[in-house]
Amino acid sequence: MLIFDPHGEYGTLAEMRGHAAFAAEDGYAPQVKVLTPDQVRIRVSSLDYYDILSLLPEMSDRQQSILNKGFARLKQHKQGDYRWGVNDLIAAVYEVDRTQDDEGNERAGSSAPAIEWKLERLARSPYFHAYDHLAPRDLFEPGQVTIMQMNQVSQEEQQVICAAVLRQATHARVNTEKGQAQPEDENYLPYPVFILLEEAHRFAPAHEPSRCKMILRTILSEGRKFGLGVGLITQRPGKLDSDVLSQCMSQFIMRIINPVDQDSLKYGVEAAGRDLLKELPALTKGQVIISGACVNTPVLCQVRPRQTVHGGETLDAPSLWQKHFQTHQVQARAIEQAPLTSRSRPKTFRGVSIE
Repeated sequence: MLIFDPHGEYGTLAEMRGHAAFAAEDGYAPQVKVLTPDQVRIRVSSLDYYDILSLLPEMSDRQQSILNKGFARLKQHKQGDYRWGVNDLIAAVYEVDRTQDDEGNERAGSSAPAIEWKLERLARSPYFHAYDHLAPRDLFEPGQVTIMQMNQVSQEEQQVICAAVLRQATHARVNTEKGQAQPEDENYLPYPVFILLEEAHRFAPAHEPSRCKMILRTILSEGRKFGLGVGLITQRPGKLDSDVLSQCMSQFIMRIINPVDQDSLKYGVEAAGRDLLKELPALTKGQVIISGACVNTPVLCQVRPRQTVHGGETLDAPSLWQKHFQTHQVQARAIEQAPLTSRSRPKTFRGVSIE
């Protein structure tokens, strides 16, 4: 399993390692691999044209056309070779940006320098490289959960990273199942995998463009037969793309009060009955309605207390304020009760006190 963790809250799952509650009679013990933001590496050659375009500042139509031509030429020249980066793309852009003057002489166009300046922004990103890469075999292993923390990554970069990983995992599973990937290939993935997206409305927002929407729709509708599953976690289903939501075959629904979110479930989740969904505002902590392909009929369940620390638990603001206030009061009393000789005396200059 791979978890996309936008807020860096899932690191506490590392406590499962060696925990008695998760030990099995056959000797199995869960493995947890936590990838911090500085370990996230995506190869530039695994991005598509629109991934790159979404990471760059706004571009004119001509600049977009030149960039598209340069990207296509580079992919053609480097076919089968994944080792190329931003500098190679810049060189390809200069190759295709050629114009002719009135006398028919060919000269360099004016768009390439502007595109180069914008591509340098991508080159400065710590997450996209020419050689370093997190291949499927680095992310998935039977018995292991891999947590990709992206709490220091911008939302645009999060979407592109997620889209690139989802695409590569899909290609790896399809090619492996069809016998087109060999054990020595980095995209060889000989076992089913599951991917969880926390704060899923960040990756598939309802009314905003996103690099993940198309690949998520493909996986949710076609991925199961290739052993590829996706789970979406969100507290705001009303902000989730309706097509993506409707293709989730199993649902675990907890307390929801917002009417917009309730309506999105009524129209997007066919398996859960309307009468059962009316109970959503009345659910207590830990209660969940389970419906869809995973059960014969919708059921109401109680989730057991978690065995590890909750990394995303809501802070108790009043108690934290009180603690800070009490600490401040104790320090103030200590200063007032301290002997005069132990206090710092004001400095004087020519008989004038300087506070």
